[in-house]
Amino acid sequence: MFRLFYRHNAASEKEIYEFIKTCSYPNNKTNYILNMSKKLIEDFNEIIPSDLENLQKLKGVGRKTANVILSIIYKKPAMAVDTHVFRVSKRIGLTKKEKTVLETEKKLIKYIPKNLIAKSHHLLLLQGRYICKARKPNCKICKLNEFCDFFLEN
Repeated sequence: MFRLFYRHNAASEKEIYEFIKTCSYPNNKTNYILNMSKKLIEDFNEIIPSDLENLQKLKGVGRKTANVILSIIYKKPAMAVDTHVFRVSKRIGLTKKEKTVLETEKKLIKYIPKNLIAKSHHLLLLQGRYICKARKPNCKICKLNEFCDFFLEN
């Protein structure tokens, strides 16, 4: 169980913005953080939910973010599928016909052993971020070429 820690005199919108201004869409995220904090305090007794359904009730928390929280904070076998995981899993042939991130998530968690799901998420994400990039994959340095459908077809 993870409890939300907060100051009794809550942070202002400006204070939150200053912490996250280098992130993408800081204005939207500032609003999400304020509303999420209020909901955690009012509806969840300051405890970060440990299930997908309640996490997604928090403003700004979608399925991907909820799965990250479940995986990292609660050590649950949850697969967060972002654009990197979606792309890499398709290119290396872990998924084939899946057209959505939800279909991809379901396929990956079906075949990846539970104890490896969280680690697999991070490995796929990093592979997509630094090697198997969207526009220009760096196949020359990739260690997965012998298994990669994308490499073998090109």
